[in-house]
Amino acid sequence: MNLTDRVVVITGGAGGIGAALARRFAAEGAAAVVVADLDADAARAVAEGLGPVARAVGLDVTDEEQVRALVADTEQRYGRIDLFCANAGVTSGGGMEIDDAGWDRAWQVNVLSHVYAARAVLPAMLARGGGYLLHTCSAAGVLTSVGDAPYATTKHAAVGFAEWLSVTYRDQGVRISALCPQGVDTPMLADGLAAGHLGARVVAASGAVLTADQVADAAVAGIAEERFLILPHPEVADYARRKAEDPDGWQSGLRKLVRRLRA
Repeated sequence: MNLTDRVVVITGGAGGIGAALARRFAAEGAAAVVVADLDADAARAVAEGLGPVARAVGLDVTDEEQVRALVADTEQRYGRIDLFCANAGVTSGGGMEIDDAGWDRAWQVNVLSHVYAARAVLPAMLARGGGYLLHTCSAAGVLTSVGDAPYATTKHAAVGFAEWLSVTYRDQGVRISALCPQGVDTPMLADGLAAGHLGARVVAASGAVLTADQVADAAVAGIAEERFLILPHPEVADYARRKAEDPDGWQSGLRKLVRRLRA
């Protein structure tokens, strides 16, 4: 997909990877960039920085009716949605002890928001015979997330849903990519490191920590090539191969890293 003159919607667009995607899509010549986020004021600040091409919308991605309304309004304003980026995500910072409300929140934001987006945008895309979905899933969905059971579990589910969509709809003209970065210099990682969370320390020790703009660059390159799995950190592909070839050995290596960081 060439992003010139495309209509793009980004959830979780007020900061981090979402804001970087918005900036990059605008620079690529998108016709419209809709920046949607639970923090409407922050989304407005991002949109204002992009100029007339951008529009800000307050959005709770866990409310399917709000997602449907966003899609309907965007299609009415611009005639179509070419690329929908389901980018919103949350961490929990805990394991099995996280209460049901925390598990439910992770499931709602990291998985069901992708389902809601697909339900809303796919009918028009299929009718036109074309469109693109970009789901931010995280390397945790390919590997795991030490110290955060809800995040690891739901991100695996997010990759699985994106894969199902690709198998089901690619031959009907709709492309799907799963964006799976590892360590990214965003508040999500920075806050975890500041708090000394083991999971954040493992991420930082497992490869380069990229800027959000570098992840956006990788996303644009992956979209241009219409790749399903977009890995801004090439080492994630190597880790995934090791995991597939020798699951016990891969887990042993990860446990060794955890022991070293705990020492």
